[in-house]
Amino acid sequence: MAVVIIGAGHAGLQVADSLRAEGYTAEISVVSNEPGLPYQRPPLSKDYLLPGKEPAPLPLRASSFFIQKSISVQEAHAVSVDRDTRAVILADDRVLTYDWLVLATGARTRDLQCPGADLPGIHSLKTLSDAEALHSALPLARNVLVVGAGFIGLEFAASARAHGCNVTVLEYAPRPMGRALTPATADWFTTAHRQLGVDLRLGEGIASFEAGPDGRVSVARSTSGAGYAADLVVVGIGVVPNDELAAASGVHTDNGVTVDESLRTSDPRILAVGDCANFPNIHTGTRTRLESIQNATDQARHAVQTIVGRGGLYSELPWFWSVQGPHRLQIAGLSHPTDDTVITGDPGRAKFSTLCFRNGRLSAVESVNSPADHGTARRLLAAGCGPTRDVAEREGFSLRQFAHATLSASPAGR
Repeated sequence: MAVVIIGAGHAGLQVADSLRAEGYTAEISVVSNEPGLPYQRPPLSKDYLLPGKEPAPLPLRASSFFIQKSISVQEAHAVSVDRDTRAVILADDRVLTYDWLVLATGARTRDLQCPGADLPGIHSLKTLSDAEALHSALPLARNVLVVGAGFIGLEFAASARAHGCNVTVLEYAPRPMGRALTPATADWFTTAHRQLGVDLRLGEGIASFEAGPDGRVSVARSTSGAGYAADLVVVGIGVVPNDELAAASGVHTDNGVTVDESLRTSDPRILAVGDCANFPNIHTGTRTRLESIQNATDQARHAVQTIVGRGGLYSELPWFWSVQGPHRLQIAGLSHPTDDTVITGDPGRAKFSTLCFRNGRLSAVESVNSPADHGTARRLLAAGCGPTRDVAEREGFSLRQFAHATLSASPAGR
């Protein structure tokens, strides 16, 4: 019952690790299209780029892990899947046969489509090689321009300010992190980044780039017609799921690899997990593709349960985090633009939480520099016993006190 896992990120390695933890003794092969040991991706846009940090990525597992667990890593690109013979064909013509195939192919950065987008000095930030290039370029940069005010863009902007760079961020939407945050929390981060010295331009996208005398990017021209000096550019406008391999093999795809509640694809011997998987989300009642470490590792564990015959409904609560300069953002659950919100804590002291309510029930909590609130929110949302909006609006309301009283009395919270 050999298992082949395509992708050596957080999801792929968690599948291999969990299989061995379940006592799975058959052959496990992990296909990695990057050289070297698999590494942790979150630090690439955070600690890795700060002044004085060494370019030493954190491995996902020690080298001894692969030997001790008898897990082989194939450094190659998977070019095709033959579902009839259950075989993965690699770029070097090697063939890996499988009884189970797990697609953990992740996602890639979305490319800009504008004049000058291919000029030297314009970077993305997804892989170790991306981070290494930026680690070398940042100390020499003076004027940095970031396209996109999502998590990656704003994390990088804060790191660039720590290097003393002049930083401009162009975001076509009216708010930063607009797809992930409520307006209240997004507006707070707008002010916070501007206080850090970031020139955050909202409602303004990128139109083109112009080269200087050395052929490198020199000027960024925005949709407003304004020109911004830029000797270093980072593009963070989202990602695209790596679902081409699945589609070419006849597995159904739609904004990622389509899976059912047990994470099986349209081929019952092929599963998909992590950033590439489009799954039925019981928390929203819709299909969702999530880009987070939590989702990657939890789906990996669930996929293993499916492989060993104990699979059921995937129902883990989504949660996210981001570090932007001195501020730590943590999100439990998934908010919706129509959610009602109640703010607890003190935004003026940069320590608060935004509670989101849908049909009167707690649906998500966004916590800023409030890790205790985040942990409490995750427990409440997982137990399905959060406060109502009316309760949260009462004077002196405390999420932690509410949780202590409610979870201790609730069978779901024990």
